[in-house]
Amino acid sequence: MDALNSNHELMKHSSFHNTNNPLDPEEFRRQGHMIIDFLADYYLNIEKYPVLSQVQPGYLRKRLPESTPYNPESIETILQDVQDHILPGVTHWQSPSYFAYFPSSGSIAGFLGEMLSTGFNVVGFNWISSPAATELESIVMDWLGEMLQLPKSFLFSGNGGGVLQGTTCEAILCTLVAARDQMLRRIGSQNMGKLVVYGSDQTHCSLQKAARIAGINPSNFRAIKTTKRTSFSLSPDSLRSTIYEDIDAGLIPLFLCATVGTTSTTAIDPIRSLSDVAKDYGLWLHVDAAYAGSVCICPEFRHVIDGVEGANSFSLNAHKWFLTTLDCCCLWVKDPSALIKSLSTNPEYLKNKATDSRQVVDYKDWQLTLSRRFRSLKLWFVLRNYGVAKLRDFLRSHVNMAKLFEGFVTSDKRFEVVVPRSFAVVCFRVLSPGMGKAASNANGTTTNGHTNGVNGHVNGHANGKGDDHDHNYMKEASTNELNRKLLESINKSGLVFMTHSVVGGVFVIRFAVGATLVEEKHVITAWKVVQEHANAILISENY
Repeated sequence: MDALNSNHELMKHSSFHNTNNPLDPEEFRRQGHMIIDFLADYYLNIEKYPVLSQVQPGYLRKRLPESTPYNPESIETILQDVQDHILPGVTHWQSPSYFAYFPSSGSIAGFLGEMLSTGFNVVGFNWISSPAATELESIVMDWLGEMLQLPKSFLFSGNGGGVLQGTTCEAILCTLVAARDQMLRRIGSQNMGKLVVYGSDQTHCSLQKAARIAGINPSNFRAIKTTKRTSFSLSPDSLRSTIYEDIDAGLIPLFLCATVGTTSTTAIDPIRSLSDVAKDYGLWLHVDAAYAGSVCICPEFRHVIDGVEGANSFSLNAHKWFLTTLDCCCLWVKDPSALIKSLSTNPEYLKNKATDSRQVVDYKDWQLTLSRRFRSLKLWFVLRNYGVAKLRDFLRSHVNMAKLFEGFVTSDKRFEVVVPRSFAVVCFRVLSPGMGKAASNANGTTTNGHTNGVNGHVNGHANGKGDDHDHNYMKEASTNELNRKLLESINKSGLVFMTHSVVGGVFVIRFAVGATLVEEKHVITAWKVVQEHANAILISENY
């Protein structure tokens, strides 16, 4: 009897008392409310957590059991472990003091759309597998394309079309494969080894990865050097001369990736001029606007993608700066058939009347994988719940906060903005005492991670000026190390989180505004943190 009573109590307190139905509606309701409450409390208290996780590698294995529990555990127990063990290892991307990498902005609309998508859990690989998933995606991609004033040739209404990929990495690989196959159909597969892919030394590393996966000869990947004089944008003249050299060597230009908002400095490649070069040599031009594309819904920023009508494809990440949760990369193409010819499959078990009618889109043929999520729901929720006006205000507020931080940097003679701010990212550094801003800018003709100061270091000896160049070279190296220490100290504080890059041999600290919850007070606090840690380091290092 005692054992029976004990078992009864166990079942009464277990969240699995309706144990045979993993989707019991009432239990789902109860546990779902608990998760929502947990997340609401998380956002209420998010500023109490260190922005950058302070744990050491391997911390979690020491805290959790070595194997799966044999008996069910309650949601209450699991959530307590999330609080005690998971949260300490989370870097809080949604913190208002998160200024690292690029933002991953979330929103209630984005979260709820994601929840609904997960709840339906459809696998919308073709139209018939869930018609709403396909048709909503096509509608939403046309909506957003119109907001961006994309040429009609990129929209379904103009014989182009859009698709939601997971990330830009997938978008670039899909378009590169389409370009490759399109070219090989013309010149023969035996010429595969001659194909050349072009970007700049600031282009995202996903281009090189995609080229490798697509079978492009590694020696035929071109990362064309950029300079500070052009704010690290890709020079059409440099591109043209590189292409000319390749053609002269018997190679075949294939693909160019131009970027609007590069990762390191948010540099802007000149799309119109580059599209002219691409047209002259028959390259597929992809425009990667993963970060900055979102802000182009604002009329005052639309000019940065002028010339996009000359591109073959265009993509942006709505999960970066558009209140839509990861993953949601928006890709538009002028010629969907190029994707379909390279990526389609038609096994017997997927054949159906709708596909045979050629009146529907089967998105499985626009992407790498067969299975696909109902991503369009969350983007649809965001577009409807916020509207164009509110989305523009959201983006503009971040640009204005970045301008505020930029003003703080320029007003302190110990610091400098290394490259001009384009959007909501400020690239700055602290200067070694004695290194004036004018002197540091004089070393700005830099390329591909090596300063002209280094070349001057060598050439200066021949000209009898070696001592000055030695001094400048050592000063730059010292300043880079100073900024490494500054950034590490700032991030260890847990008060804010920023990341870095190296451009033209110069170590820059990136201050990226874009968290959904960020306000001016957080930007002001961040600048105070920067100043305090700079003061401490400059004193301790005897600068």
